[in-house]
Amino acid sequence: MSVNSFENYPMSWKPKRPQTNKPLYLAIAEQLEQDIENGILLPGTKLPPQRELADYLDINVSTISRAFKICEQKGLVNGAVGSGTLVAYDTTVSSYLAPEYDVPRLIEMGSLFTESTSYEEVTMLLKKMIVEPDFGKLLQYSRPNGVLWQKEAAVKLIRNAGYETSAEHLLIASGGQNAIAAIMAGLFKPGDRIGTDPVTYPGVKTVAKMLGIQLVPIQQEHNEMSEAGLLYACKNENIKGIYIMPDYQNPTTHIISQLGRKMIANVAKQQNLIVIEDGIHSLLNERPQKAVASYAPEQTIYIASLSKTVAPGLRLAYVATPEKYKIALSNALYNINLSVSPFLVELASRMIVSKNAEKLIEMHRRLAKQRNQLVNQYLFEYSLFGSDECIFRWLLLPSGFTGEQFERLAYQAGVQVYAAERFAVGKAEPPSAVRLAVAATSSKEELETALKILKKLLSTS
Repeated sequence: MSVNSFENYPMSWKPKRPQTNKPLYLAIAEQLEQDIENGILLPGTKLPPQRELADYLDINVSTISRAFKICEQKGLVNGAVGSGTLVAYDTTVSSYLAPEYDVPRLIEMGSLFTESTSYEEVTMLLKKMIVEPDFGKLLQYSRPNGVLWQKEAAVKLIRNAGYETSAEHLLIASGGQNAIAAIMAGLFKPGDRIGTDPVTYPGVKTVAKMLGIQLVPIQQEHNEMSEAGLLYACKNENIKGIYIMPDYQNPTTHIISQLGRKMIANVAKQQNLIVIEDGIHSLLNERPQKAVASYAPEQTIYIASLSKTVAPGLRLAYVATPEKYKIALSNALYNINLSVSPFLVELASRMIVSKNAEKLIEMHRRLAKQRNQLVNQYLFEYSLFGSDECIFRWLLLPSGFTGEQFERLAYQAGVQVYAAERFAVGKAEPPSAVRLAVAATSSKEELETALKILKKLLSTS
């Protein structure tokens, strides 16, 4: 079939046949990537069937398949059996969620921080450690996985989050993001697929993209993964694992029900899935439920980290892993980190044993509740999700707004919030929503100013 036979045929994408010395599949992949980046192909656009494109360009179908595969691994498009290939919804927004300190008069409600508070207990503990005779040893390399008493201290902390584990199952990472990167690098390979919520923690997205791992949105029921959705993804998407945040899911604030946790555990055991359970916010929950790892300990890698619950500077995470994954995960952590900071491990362990960590967690809960009282006061008219002890909220926008539009309007008005598009996975169309980091502002007064601005914007819809 000649190229020109499709000249007047309705197609969502009509690439030019490449005139280059490069392999055709690479040239077509580059053209597809450029058209997505330049806005010629918008998020959610369904691309023509591969055979149709091949006929249009008068080339082999396998060439189109290889081009699509490259873009799929980059997270630019998402293909599924029966639904074709779509441009991913998050291709035009950044997944890098860090505060913009260099923008004057911008109130930060985008990046997730605990409220700035007094760390007197930490300061006193540091002063005591510095004058101890063996303090210098904490500035050297140490055992990658800490010593026994430090692990036993971590076991106590993890128990408070809803999971009963033991010291021999623990590894130590330089923060939750570091743990996720090591898990993906150590247990998955390029081309593997991992199921996630349709909107999920952007750190997972950036790691997956870097490693060539594809994230697959799992169909939901009652705002959490459904059994039918998981089984469908296992059968049709060939997922190897899933990533979940069971308590105060980022960004939706959802807490997975006990039935949902048991269902995920059962499907993981039946389908031999690797479950990455991110318990980063679980310690903020005053009444934590049993972790998914409690029901499927041989399938689940559980992460407990301290930056969002104790102190942002404590870039430390404890990883409870089944024995069958321990060597591969330990090697990945070693290759990424060599070792974690013995100073931070010692400090965190002493904070846990002295119960100073519990005091700080309780303080953050109390301060979050105070902040959320203001949020509830100003935004009570709108669909707002998240409990009062959560450090962020999920705001569904009135009709007339997309998340991206509202983020842009808020930024122009002096407030940084993050749109649902930043959290979207693959072909899952994001809701019209934004995440509000209620503890990120420098004071309650600044938070109140930001809420007044947001309320005024919302009222214009």
